[in-house]
Amino acid sequence: MKATFRTLLACFIALGVTASASGPATAAVSKKKPVVAKKTSSKAPAKNIRKAAAKPKVHPTALRIDDDGAGTIEQVRSASVAVIDQSTGDVLYEKNADAVVPIASITKLMTAMVALDVQPDLNETLTITEADVDTIKGTHSRLAVGTQLTREEMLRLALMSSENRAAAALSRHYPGGRAAFVAAMNAKAKMLGLTDTRFADPTGLTPENVSSARDLVKLVNAAHQYPLIREFTTTDEYQVVIRGRAQTFRNTNALVRKDDWNIGLSKTGFISEAGKCLVMQAWLANKPMIIVLLDSWGKLTRIADAQRIKRWVETTLASKNGTVRG
Repeated sequence: MKATFRTLLACFIALGVTASASGPATAAVSKKKPVVAKKTSSKAPAKNIRKAAAKPKVHPTALRIDDDGAGTIEQVRSASVAVIDQSTGDVLYEKNADAVVPIASITKLMTAMVALDVQPDLNETLTITEADVDTIKGTHSRLAVGTQLTREEMLRLALMSSENRAAAALSRHYPGGRAAFVAAMNAKAKMLGLTDTRFADPTGLTPENVSSARDLVKLVNAAHQYPLIREFTTTDEYQVVIRGRAQTFRNTNALVRKDDWNIGLSKTGFISEAGKCLVMQAWLANKPMIIVLLDSWGKLTRIADAQRIKRWVETTLASKNGTVRG
């Protein structure tokens, strides 16, 4: 019996050593899980992967999903911010406004301008094909291959609901095709003086589409000159018939449905490398303002930041002028 007990004890000790030796390896695997959960593209540059992993350390409070917009202007949580008086060009507030970062679907404002610049037939029917399917992020679309809509409807859905396949179809039906379209996007960026801005595709799904908050102020101002872009980006919802069935699409910016907001242009964006983004032209304190919010993390942060900015402008700038730089 003693021999048997010693034999069993030796076995338990051996097992304990084995478990201890395997412990660190198991822990290492578990530490990698949060990175996988972020779904960072394997094609993204290494610096983007590090950036995504570090976000909670930069502004952990932005990860709250119950952000109600409380707090002062200094508590704006978006990583890059610009607030400009559109009528004078005066900078009211800036935070990391010169940082060059991915801009996601804010790209579609440039897509719309380039598509409209050639004065196309808006009633022409365009068809979604396999060439319009997202192979970068694998995103879902309600516009199935074979869907036929007019160019105007494609433009509306690309701007209002950020439909990627609609934006891709617009670029494919441009004179010279998609390559010529992207070249025209970069040429227009240069013409507008957007020195921090580069485009690689018409949807914004690639992190290679980059800009800065300061550049995007100019982009929003330029896009605001197009009546259709103003209309389509601020429409609450729109119904189209797809394959014989009526479907309702809604604006990706909930603020266009708020009675206390007077928005003249709006565009949202999101990919993992860019965070949540929002640009707007809106009237605050009886003045036309351009608001740019980039890299907002958390479900409601970009909307809450917009509310903080609105309250600050209306309570502070209504009575006095000032410039704040974050």
